[in-house]
Parts: sequence; structure tokens; C-alpha cells
Amino acid sequence: MCRLILSIVLLLGTATLSAREPLYVVNGKVVESIKHIPQGDIESIDILPANEESIATWGEGAAEGVILLRLVYDTPARFVTEGYDNYTDYLADNVKWDERMPAERVSLRLRIDPEGGASIAEVLQSTSRQFLKRVTSAIENAPRWEPAVRDDRAVASIVLVNLLLPEGKSLPTEHAVILR
Repeated sequence: MCRLILSIVLLLGTATLSAREPLYVVNGKVVESIKHIPQGDIESIDILPANEESIATWGEGAAEGVILLRLVYDTPARFVTEGYDNYTDYLADNVKWDERMPAERVSLRLRIDPEGGASIAEVLQSTSRQFLKRVTSAIENAPRWEPAVRDDRAVASIVLVNLLLPEGKSLPTEHAVILR
């Protein structure tokens, strides 16, 4: 994301980074920062120069230019189930993996469909097939999400999930031998 922001700043024609930043507008609303937005959630980016037209449209905040972002949704998908603040906590409690088992990790891209169902779109990392199978089972049996919304319609979206179990354990260090 930092490379994206740096590229945008350079495209605005500011060769040096100053304390002033361009005005960020996401889905028509002015925001303080775009650093928290995953690149995959961005549908389009428009860059407006710091000129009279931009300032007339967006006010004095546009004096350093305007970056307009359109996301694939207006409201992101949310996992709302009694007793859980987030999906990772839900999975940690529902994947059958006890303290005696070795530490395992999985990183996934989940597709949340317009009906709120979750499915694995891509396995980014998995330390074992057995662990991935148990995580997949927990995902298949999980309650539905509140889907992402765009223009008052439910839309599909992608969510990143990282899970390490058992909680509090770390993965073993991999040792490598370099032969010359």
C-alpha cells in the first residue's frame, strides 16, 4: 500500500514528500487516510491536480490535489455472531486443534458471496493439509456473514484470514543448510 501511495504522490507532481497530503475521497466521502484500504478493495483511482477546479469542487483541502478512490463496495462484509468480535476468534474456537498438537498456520482469501456465505477463494499459505482440512470444515459450518454492500445491493467481496493454532504457540524455526 505504501508503494501505491508513493506512486500516487509522484503522479500528482510532488517530487518531495511534504507534511501536506492530497485530499483523499473514498466512495464520495472525504477521509483522513487510505493506508488501511487493501489494494484488492480498490476498483478505480482518479487523481485530480491541485488547481482551481479541484479547489472549487472539494474546498481548500484540495490545495495539494485530490485522490478519488472507488471501492468495490460501500460497506465491507462483516462477521457478526454473538460472542465473537471477529472471524479469526470464531475459527480459533471452532477448529478442532488442541494444545498437544504442533503449531500450524493458514492464510486464506475468503470470498463472501452476496448471500453471506464464505468459501475459500485462495490458499495463500498452509503449514499442513490436516490443519487446512479442519479450517475448511469450520468455514463450511460457520454462520453467514453480513455481505458487502454497494449501491444498496449485497455484493461479493474478498476477506483475508490468518489463523495460527494453538494460540500462544509459535511455528518451529526452519533450519536450512547452504552448500557451496
